[in-house]
Amino acid sequence: MGKADQQRVRELEQIAKELRIAVLKMVYSAGSGHIGGSLSAADIVTALYFDKMRIKPEEPDWDDRDRFILSKGHAGPILYAALARRGYFPMEELSTLRKLGSRLSGHPACFKTPGVDMTSGSLGHGLSVGLGMRLAGRVKGKDYRVFVLLGDGEIQEGQVWEAAMAAAHFKVDNLVAVVDYNRVQLDGTVEEVMEVAPLADKWRSFGWQVLNMNGHNMADILPTLDEAIDRSKEGPVVVIADTVKGKGVSFMEGKSAWHGRCPTEEEYRQALAELEGQGGEVV
Repeated sequence: MGKADQQRVRELEQIAKELRIAVLKMVYSAGSGHIGGSLSAADIVTALYFDKMRIKPEEPDWDDRDRFILSKGHAGPILYAALARRGYFPMEELSTLRKLGSRLSGHPACFKTPGVDMTSGSLGHGLSVGLGMRLAGRVKGKDYRVFVLLGDGEIQEGQVWEAAMAAAHFKVDNLVAVVDYNRVQLDGTVEEVMEVAPLADKWRSFGWQVLNMNGHNMADILPTLDEAIDRSKEGPVVVIADTVKGKGVSFMEGKSAWHGRCPTEEEYRQALAELEGQGGEVV
């Protein structure tokens, strides 16, 4: 990797750190919210919104924009943090998460929040909607890409596999799914609740091209997403991202209890200290 690439990796790592801190502050201020899955997806969302996606924050409904679907909609805080940092709305608005009159509801709503492409929260729908968006693009002669971020617990839903089957059957191009494979869901580990492994074999059997990446290593994420985007010209691609629930906060990592819990004041201060101490200055 050249110097320019290394510098870009460092810049994106810094942004991911800022987004994690924003997520922590948002959930603590709101007194509720889904923090574990937001932290696990932070690096992936950073790479997409700050390096890979063709978007215009000043024109949220630009018809040629790439689409992003947070199918695991409970992780709304990381999406809101990215949208605010990218310029869709003021950073100060993040403090209104889950409050009456706020545009930042518990789950993203496309009719309320600039930059949100799909109202999500009821799990299992995102890949179907993403497939529909991409088919609409094909009909209209548009080459925009559609990125769908799925949870590993979410893919226990049957509708995900119906969409996967249809996408391969219709040879849908410019469709990239990313599985946030942190192996932990609300009620425990994915293995305990409903095992989804072997993921790569399952997706290949449904006709998808499969890539793997370390979902917390920006030097791995960037080239893998580049390859996924390039290969998606020939048909749908899924990227299985190995991640850690609650990544960045020692006492949250890998714990199902932090799927949707708000930290106490003491826990908040410890988490903030840990995140702020992970290299670089916080802007």
